[in-house]
Amino acid sequence: MSFLATWLSSAIAIAIAIAIIPGIRAVGGSYLGPAVCALALALVNAVVMPVAQILSLPITFLTLGIFYLVVNAFMLELASWLSVASVGSGIEIDSFGSAFIGSIVISLLTTIVSGVIMG
Repeated sequence: MSFLATWLSSAIAIAIAIAIIPGIRAVGGSYLGPAVCALALALVNAVVMPVAQILSLPITFLTLGIFYLVVNAFMLELASWLSVASVGSGIEIDSFGSAFIGSIVISLLTTIVSGVIMG
């Protein structure tokens, strides 16, 4: 899938997550916030996520993969902070619980939206 299609599906998934999860809200506009956060999330997933996965491998193994959801939530928190701190636009997350639910919802919605976009 091309970068633009991946970015668009992530931005749409983040916008839907903002609408349905109470602890997540857009900063800097309802369209620009999810778009900037999707770019930051792509950067975090490309650079930080592999290191976090390797470091958390023993705990992930012991929990039969459940801890991977916690790592995803931390990556969403990091992308949220990075987008707002660097550009001034993105998403703001109130609690870790919101980030945890948000990471699950965004992962599922990104898969569904990318399937619809790519046909």
